[in-house]
Amino acid sequence: MTGRIMELARTLGQVAPDEQELLATLCAAAQRELAGRLREGVGPEDCPEAFALAGAWLALSGLEVSRSAGQPQSFTAGDVTVHSGGAGDKAKLLREQAERIMSGWTKDNHFLFYGV
Repeated sequence: MTGRIMELARTLGQVAPDEQELLATLCAAAQRELAGRLREGVGPEDCPEAFALAGAWLALSGLEVSRSAGQPQSFTAGDVTVHSGGAGDKAKLLREQAERIMSGWTKDNHFLFYGV
Protein backbone atom coordinates (compact mmCIF):
# COMPACT_ATOMS: atom_id res chain seq x y z
CA MET A 1 0.00 0.00 0.00
CA THR A 2 2.91 2.36 0.67
CA GLY A 3 3.84 2.13 -3.02
CA ARG A 4 0.36 3.24 -4.08
CA ILE A 5 0.42 6.09 -1.56
CA MET A 6 3.81 7.17 -2.90
CA GLU A 7 2.58 7.01 -6.50
CA LEU A 8 -0.43 9.19 -5.70
CA ALA A 9 1.64 11.67 -3.69
CA ARG A 10 4.02 12.09 -6.63
CA THR A 11 1.08 12.64 -8.97
CA LEU A 12 -0.75 15.10 -6.70
CA GLY A 13 2.22 17.07 -5.39
CA GLN A 14 5.16 18.84 -6.89
CA VAL A 15 7.90 16.68 -5.44
CA ALA A 16 11.50 17.53 -6.27
CA PRO A 17 13.97 14.71 -6.96
CA ASP A 18 15.85 15.50 -3.74
CA GLU A 19 12.61 15.09 -1.73
CA GLN A 20 11.90 11.50 -2.87
CA GLU A 21 13.52 9.80 0.14
CA LEU A 22 11.69 12.06 2.58
CA LEU A 23 8.43 11.47 0.72
CA ALA A 24 8.90 7.68 0.99
CA THR A 25 9.35 8.01 4.76
CA LEU A 26 6.30 10.29 5.02
CA CYS A 27 4.20 7.84 2.98
CA ALA A 28 5.12 4.96 5.29
CA ALA A 29 4.29 7.11 8.33
CA ALA A 30 0.96 8.15 6.77
CA GLN A 31 0.07 4.51 6.16
CA ARG A 32 0.79 3.63 9.81
CA GLU A 33 -1.17 6.65 11.06
CA LEU A 34 -4.22 5.85 8.97
CA ALA A 35 -4.13 2.14 9.81
CA GLY A 36 -4.07 3.04 13.50
CA ARG A 37 -7.12 5.25 13.14
CA LEU A 38 -9.34 2.71 11.37
CA ARG A 39 -12.40 1.46 13.21
CA GLU A 40 -12.24 -2.02 14.64
CA GLY A 41 -12.91 -4.61 11.96
CA VAL A 42 -11.93 -2.27 9.12
CA GLY A 43 -8.67 -2.68 7.24
CA PRO A 44 -7.01 -0.79 4.41
CA GLU A 45 -8.27 -3.47 2.02
CA ASP A 46 -11.85 -2.39 2.82
CA CYS A 47 -11.24 1.12 1.46
CA PRO A 48 -8.11 0.85 -0.70
CA GLU A 49 -8.57 3.90 -2.92
CA ALA A 50 -9.66 6.22 -0.12
CA PHE A 51 -6.88 4.87 2.10
CA ALA A 52 -4.20 5.46 -0.53
CA LEU A 53 -5.50 8.92 -1.42
CA ALA A 54 -5.74 9.98 2.22
CA GLY A 55 -2.24 8.64 2.81
CA ALA A 56 -0.94 10.70 -0.10
CA TRP A 57 -2.58 13.85 1.28
CA LEU A 58 -1.06 13.18 4.72
CA ALA A 59 2.39 12.62 3.23
CA LEU A 60 2.15 15.83 1.20
CA SER A 61 1.05 17.67 4.33
CA GLY A 62 4.19 16.49 6.07
CA LEU A 63 6.27 17.52 3.09
CA GLU A 64 4.82 21.04 3.25
CA VAL A 65 5.69 21.27 6.94
CA SER A 66 9.23 20.14 6.15
CA ARG A 67 9.58 22.70 3.39
CA SER A 68 8.48 25.58 5.59
CA ALA A 69 10.54 24.62 8.67
CA GLY A 70 12.80 27.45 9.72
CA GLN A 71 11.28 29.97 7.33
CA PRO A 72 9.97 33.17 8.89
CA GLN A 73 6.24 33.79 8.69
CA SER A 74 6.70 37.54 8.44
CA PHE A 75 9.44 40.12 8.13
CA THR A 76 9.21 43.86 8.79
CA ALA A 77 11.69 46.51 7.72
CA GLY A 78 10.52 50.05 8.37
CA ASP A 79 7.11 50.48 6.77
CA VAL A 80 7.35 47.31 4.67
CA THR A 81 6.05 43.98 5.98
CA VAL A 82 6.41 40.75 4.05
CA HIS A 83 4.37 37.68 4.99
CA SER A 84 5.38 34.31 3.64
CA GLY A 85 2.29 32.63 2.53
CA GLY A 86 0.54 29.71 3.69
CA ALA A 87 2.74 26.60 3.84
CA GLY A 88 1.25 25.88 7.27
CA ASP A 89 -2.22 26.61 5.93
CA LYS A 90 -1.63 24.33 2.97
CA ALA A 91 -0.39 21.52 5.23
CA LYS A 92 -3.47 21.92 7.43
CA LEU A 93 -5.81 21.82 4.41
CA LEU A 94 -4.13 18.67 3.07
CA ARG A 95 -4.49 16.95 6.46
CA GLU A 96 -8.14 17.99 6.72
CA GLN A 97 -8.80 16.62 3.24
CA ALA A 98 -7.29 13.28 4.24
CA GLU A 99 -9.45 13.18 7.37
CA ARG A 100 -12.61 13.93 5.37
CA ILE A 101 -11.83 11.21 2.85
CA MET A 102 -11.39 8.61 5.60
CA SER A 103 -14.20 9.80 7.87
CA GLY A 104 -16.41 6.82 7.02
CA TRP A 105 -13.78 4.29 8.05
CA THR A 106 -11.99 5.86 11.01
CA LYS A 107 -12.77 6.12 14.69
CA ASP A 108 -14.31 9.38 15.79
CA ASN A 109 -11.45 11.38 17.30
CA HIS A 110 -13.59 14.35 18.22
CA PHE A 111 -14.94 14.80 21.71
CA LEU A 112 -17.90 16.90 22.63
CA PHE A 113 -19.13 17.41 26.18
CA TYR A 114 -22.36 19.11 27.08
CA GLY A 115 -22.85 20.26 30.64
CA VAL A 116 -26.12 19.60 32.36
